Order: sequence, then structure tokens, then C-alpha cells
Amino acid sequence: MPKEFHTVTDTDEPNELWDEAVISDLPGKLLLVGVTFLDTDGNPSRQEQCWGRVTNVDRRDGIELILQGSRNGEAFSLPPDTRWIKPASRGDYRLRSTGEVVTNPDYTVSFTVQKSES
Repeated sequence: MPKEFHTVTDTDEPNELWDEAVISDLPGKLLLVGVTFLDTDGNPSRQEQCWGRVTNVDRRDGIELILQGSRNGEAFSLPPDTRWIKPASRGDYRLRSTGEVVTNPDYTVSFTVQKSES
């Protein structure tokens, strides 16, 4: 079952999604990110992968990274949701989207985003 992307609203309590034990270790760590986008029928329409160093964490604004590799220097933000951030196993990870190899990232995170009908 795909992991669901949680959209943060003003009525959300960030603490429900925010694990201080994970957050306290993130700044400066290498994070490998995978996002699968689904169309309105729930079918995969594209995948995006990127990786970079965590530069900032904030309960409301989320987790900020500066990307490396083919997207070097770009800013990238994740929602303030630590449920899907997992310690990475040591080794090489090949990004399907670019062919880049990321060696020994500290953490991985995957999200699925479904397009809404509008």
C-alpha cells in the first residue's frame, strides 16, 4: 500500500506528525527522497527522486534541503511529517530518474501524491 502524502493545514497539530527524536538528528544529514505522483484515478503518472542535505527543520514549514547531484544547489521542501523518514541501510542507491548513485545516505523518505479532481 502506498504511503500517503499529508497536506498540512492550519487546523493540524504538528506534534501528531513531528517526532522530535527524528528531527533532532536531521540537520546536516543526507536524505534520499522519492515521490510518486498519481493521477486522479490513482494510477502512477511519474516518479521523482532527489537527494540532498537537510538545512532546516520547522514544525510548521517542514524540512528543507539543499539538493546535490543533477539538481545541485536547488532548494527542496518536505512537509513537517516524520512518519516516513527511515534510517537508510548503508550502500549505493541508484536513482531511476537520473541514473545517479547516492552512497550511504543517512535517511530515506517516500511519499505518494494523488492529483485531486478540480
